[in-house]
Amino acid sequence: MLKNISDIADVSWTELLDEFMARLSIDQGISRNTLDEYSRDLLNFIDFADRQRLGGPENISSKEILAWLKLLRESGLSPRTTARKLSALRGFFRFLVEEYGLDSTPLAAINNPRIGIHLPEVLSISEVETLMEQPEVNKPAGLRDRALLELTYACGLRASEAVGLKFNQLDMEVGYLRIFGKGNKERIVPVGKTAIEWLNNYLKSGRSKLLGKRASGFVFVGRAGMPLTRQRFWQLFNTYSNSAGIKSKVSPHVLRHSFATHLLEGGADLRAVQMLLGHSNISTTQIYTHLKLQHLRTIHKKYHPRG
Repeated sequence: MLKNISDIADVSWTELLDEFMARLSIDQGISRNTLDEYSRDLLNFIDFADRQRLGGPENISSKEILAWLKLLRESGLSPRTTARKLSALRGFFRFLVEEYGLDSTPLAAINNPRIGIHLPEVLSISEVETLMEQPEVNKPAGLRDRALLELTYACGLRASEAVGLKFNQLDMEVGYLRIFGKGNKERIVPVGKTAIEWLNNYLKSGRSKLLGKRASGFVFVGRAGMPLTRQRFWQLFNTYSNSAGIKSKVSPHVLRHSFATHLLEGGADLRAVQMLLGHSNISTTQIYTHLKLQHLRTIHKKYHPRG
C-alpha cells in the first residue's frame, strides 16, 4: 500500500534502508553478498547526508547528489566503484518514489560516470597447471584443496558456489553440478574428467579424515567439520598463487575468468559460455571476447612475418 509523502519525514534513513533491503531480498531474490554491498554503498550516502545535516530524503536534490559524487571522486574512488554506488542510490530513490510517493528522484538528470572496459585478470593455461600442483596432496587438506581448485576451474564457479557445494547438487556418475548462483538462479554445469578424478580422490581419502566422527552435507569441509568458508578459500588461493609464482594479485574468481576465456580461445560458442557462467545477459559474457581478441593479436604478432 502506497504510504503518504508526509510519512517519510517520520521515518529515519536507516529504517528506510531496512525497508529497501527487505524489498530487494523478498521481491528480487538478491543474494546476501549483493545486499551487503548495496547496504554499504547506501550507508556511505546516508553518512554524507547526516554530516551535511540535510535531513530526510525529501530534502535531497541533484545539488546534494553532485556534492556527494564530488567527494567520492576526490577520495580516489574509481569511476566503476562510483557508478556502482550511484546505481544503488538510484534504486533506493526509485523505491521511495514508488513506496512513499516521493515527487521525483533527484538522480533523474545525473548521468553515470564514464567507465572504460575493464578486462578481468586471466591466468594462462600453464599458470593454471602450475597452480593446481601447489597443494600437498599427500595430506587430507591438500587433497581437498586440489579438488576444490580443479572443480572451480573446470566449472567456472564463483568462490561462494564452490565452498557452498552440497552433495545433493553433485552427480558423479553423469558428471554434472546443479549450481544456484546470484538471485538463486539454477544452472547445470558439466564437470571435466580431471576434476572428477581429483574429487573422487578427495572424497575417498581426504574428507573423512577432515570430518572425523562428524557429519556434513557440504562437499568441502575444514578440520572442525564445518564447511570451508569463502574467506578461507581466498586465503588458501593466495598462498597457492604465491607459491606458483603468479605475479599479479588474483583471487579465486580468476579461475572463473580463466574458465570462460580458455573456452572461447578453444572455439566455444559465446552463448554456451553464457549458459555455463549463469549470466542473465549475454553482454556480461561479451567482456571475454575482448580477451579473446587480445589473445589473437598476441598470436598474430608472434607468428606473422610482419606482425
